[in-house]
Amino acid sequence: GIWAALKFSNTLNLMLQSFVSWSPKTIMIVSFALTFILVFIVVLVFLQDFRSTLIPAISVPVAILGTFFFLNLFGFTINLLTLFALLLAIGIVVDDAIVVVEAVHAKIDKGYKSALKASKDAMSEISGAIISITLVMAAVFVPVSFIGGSAGVFYKQFGLTLAIAIILSAVNALTLSPALSALFLKPHDKNKKENKKLLGRFYKSFNRGFDKAKGRYEKAVTFLSHTKWIAFAIILVFAGVFYFLLQTTKTSFVPDEDMGVIMADVALAPSASHERTEEVAKQVQAMAEKIPEVQTILKVVGRGMISGSGSNYAMVIMKLKPWDQRKGKGQDVKSIIGKMFGSVSSIREAKIIFFAPPVISGFGISGGFSFELQDKSGKDIAIFSKVGNDFLAALNQRPEIQYASTSFNPNFPQYQIDVNVAKVKEAGLSVNDILNTIQGYYGGVYASNFNQFGKQYRVMYQAAPEFRANPESLNNIYVRNNKGMMAPVTGFITLEKVYGPQAISRFNLFTSMSVTGAPNPGYSSGDAIKAVQEVAAQTLPVGYGYEYSGLTREELASGGQTIFIFLLVILFVYLLLSAQYESYLLPFAILLSLPVGLAGAFIFANIFGVTDNIYLQITLMMLVGLLAKNAILIVEFALDRRRMGMPLVQAAIEGAEARFRPILMTSFAFIFGVMPLMFSVGAGANGNRSIGTGAVGGMVIGTILGVFIIPVLFIVFQSLQEKISGRIHAEDPGYHK
Repeated sequence: GIWAALKFSNTLNLMLQSFVSWSPKTIMIVSFALTFILVFIVVLVFLQDFRSTLIPAISVPVAILGTFFFLNLFGFTINLLTLFALLLAIGIVVDDAIVVVEAVHAKIDKGYKSALKASKDAMSEISGAIISITLVMAAVFVPVSFIGGSAGVFYKQFGLTLAIAIILSAVNALTLSPALSALFLKPHDKNKKENKKLLGRFYKSFNRGFDKAKGRYEKAVTFLSHTKWIAFAIILVFAGVFYFLLQTTKTSFVPDEDMGVIMADVALAPSASHERTEEVAKQVQAMAEKIPEVQTILKVVGRGMISGSGSNYAMVIMKLKPWDQRKGKGQDVKSIIGKMFGSVSSIREAKIIFFAPPVISGFGISGGFSFELQDKSGKDIAIFSKVGNDFLAALNQRPEIQYASTSFNPNFPQYQIDVNVAKVKEAGLSVNDILNTIQGYYGGVYASNFNQFGKQYRVMYQAAPEFRANPESLNNIYVRNNKGMMAPVTGFITLEKVYGPQAISRFNLFTSMSVTGAPNPGYSSGDAIKAVQEVAAQTLPVGYGYEYSGLTREELASGGQTIFIFLLVILFVYLLLSAQYESYLLPFAILLSLPVGLAGAFIFANIFGVTDNIYLQITLMMLVGLLAKNAILIVEFALDRRRMGMPLVQAAIEGAEARFRPILMTSFAFIFGVMPLMFSVGAGANGNRSIGTGAVGGMVIGTILGVFIIPVLFIVFQSLQEKISGRIHAEDPGYHK
């Protein structure tokens, strides 16, 4: 028993450690390298100069290494959350450097002969925008870091890691990047011969296409500035889509991961012997060995993962082959579990359940869902068992449920001890004397401690197994009365054969039975939760209820927090922008552009089958900052032109045109940077996909439509601001409306 438990514990730990160690290695080596290469290529295509591309490339390791320093300072570990954040940071921290390099390039393209002067003039224009972007991104991530509970751990580690990287990136952009631009960049040589090689022809074609797109973009913005209702109609449509998908997208706390381990809980009838259980466990093991994806198998008899300890229980733990050997269709853990359920359907004498371990250890035994069925009426255990079995039978009929099971069984053969109180008192004994004596011989008693070899050991006394093997052994047990005489305990008790559960558990002080289950493929844990609620409302009689536990409880608790967190983030961003622009209206030009991108995240999530989990929710917070960054670049530039005396519509159009290239550069750099997450496989793949899919969808749709909507919003809210304030901060005496 003890040896089997230790072997099981050590084996399971090794299996789970292989998941944890393999995951970071994959992310660190493969994803980081691929992300950096893709970002580098995007920047090179837009800037078309290797020297210029080096500047954003240098900013990435500087910010990432600096982030590691602060992670160590804050006591964070290198885990999936911090690695996700660092991977996303590659696409984000390069943004500020791209903005700086592009602004210097634009000055040189206009005829600047000195890279130093071009850098100084460019920084005088964009420093305010960089500071605004940094403050907004920090305002997104810092507040969510103070959320409590299990969800707060996710937000804190992910959010602070990104916030640190973003702040370091801004410091780079304000100091290192302009200095490198002044050193690396050179004025254009008009006498330089045109590069007619393949790369040169590609650059020429790209520039020709980009110039055409830019011209059409300017015409489209001009058209929308005169037909503003189209922009607001787009916002309303996407706001409606966002709300609809927010309500209908399948939910879960964290996505189920392929951890490379499958567990089987085997439960026979309560009267089954150890030998009979051993035979059934061998059958399960033999069937598992026929599945090619299974690498090693551990079998333990006398203990079940869900059922507990007993001669009729067993468990089989299967370690699957490494993820790089299971890339084909039907080789993931869910598909293999489905095969195993089918393979053991012929074993009628046992209830066999296959499941994967939970993604987050400490929240239950298995993934899927879990809850406690409660008897609040205080009725007989047999009635409670019937109510529970009827409820589970109805629940298992639902298409959302793969299985829902409980180890609660009131049919274990037991002996009920009845004490003759009158005889006990007559003999000068108490009921406790009788029961304590039986407890010591049969159940064992913790009597004392002793010290030996510098350690403390417990003293337990209990009869040897051969002296407590049957009811007749009670004839050999005596109890001492108050006169010092020994009397057999059989003279004071009678045994009655009864049936009952192995143990009775309580949850919130009520008698309860633990229920674990898993959703069918194609359904999420949120769908399973809804099914539980509907079946409970239909089948549970008065006096019976349920409470969720484990990851399911955390999923429901985090769902209520998400709305609060999101509103808090929007409030912080609004207050920050209000202070930045000294206006309560102009920030709406930025905030009203956000629903388009947020809807895009959910559109991609539904297309690619991603659930609304905590990773997607963190991505939404991140998108608030990223999409606001694009809007800030346009609004900041347009506002400067307006203050210099340019007409409002012209200022908006020029701001959009001037920031068109850097917005596309930074957005595409980020999109291609997170694409490895979107299409990742292996350990931690579902978490990667949740973040990558939401980020790519939000940025693609938010950027493509945002660049058209933001100038219109600026025109509307800036004109309202001027009408209310009654003044313009004009720096040019030639200002005309």
